[in-house]
Amino acid sequence: MAESPEGAPCWADAMFTDVEGAKRFYGDVLGWTFGESSSEYGNYTLAYANGKAAAAVVPPMPGQAGKSQWCLYLASPDAAGTAQKIRDNGGEILMEPMQVADFGWMCLARDPGGSLFGVWQAGSHEGFETEMGKPGAFAWAEVFTREPAKSDAFFPAVFGYTSRQMQDESRDFRVYYLGERPALGRMEMGDDFPPEVPPYINVYYGVPDCDEAVSKATGLGGVLQFGPMDTPFGRFAALTDPQGAAFSVIDTTKTEGEMPPMTEV
Repeated sequence: MAESPEGAPCWADAMFTDVEGAKRFYGDVLGWTFGESSSEYGNYTLAYANGKAAAAVVPPMPGQAGKSQWCLYLASPDAAGTAQKIRDNGGEILMEPMQVADFGWMCLARDPGGSLFGVWQAGSHEGFETEMGKPGAFAWAEVFTREPAKSDAFFPAVFGYTSRQMQDESRDFRVYYLGERPALGRMEMGDDFPPEVPPYINVYYGVPDCDEAVSKATGLGGVLQFGPMDTPFGRFAALTDPQGAAFSVIDTTKTEGEMPPMTEV
């Protein structure tokens, strides 16, 4: 697998108080299987889609129990250098760059709008082995923020993105690009988001049937937040798992409607 270009989503993991419960839930909803927990690395457990590494789950470190949420990692050739750019552009480093054996270097950060994300400098672990959008695989991600101007200044400054704005009066949606490749979306959180919901990055996973995935998720204690809805990008739905982590599912083979016009900004 080729190393991901700087700023490309390259990995995702989530911290769960009940890891076994998370494995049962995502195993059923996304078809994941799981490797052996690595006690040497805090019981970090890889999730596989059709035998390829798709994500990971991990219990909280001592004293760090909190709300479960997915963390998206963006690729970097130099985690320490990216951490400095994050600081220089108003972001916050939550975990300083650290080496994880020969797997690579990581840090955790928060953008000025409040969204948590990770930075990954690949070593032997380059990130997703799955094909983007396939069942069980990472498909897309969006920054949900109440302060879009802050995110729109921050992410391109740190990762070199260009930006295009969707021409849609009903929503403020922007896409960050690496060359001609869409890398990450940015959505303004409107009044339909309760004030207690903090900004976050929403990670989408591919499924063969969106409605079936929603039915499985809600049957296992997940909560449907939005959808299922047909779009030019696929049929998708937004969910919260039983431990409170937000994520979305999308069937990229079922598309409807014309692609919306995007204007460079």
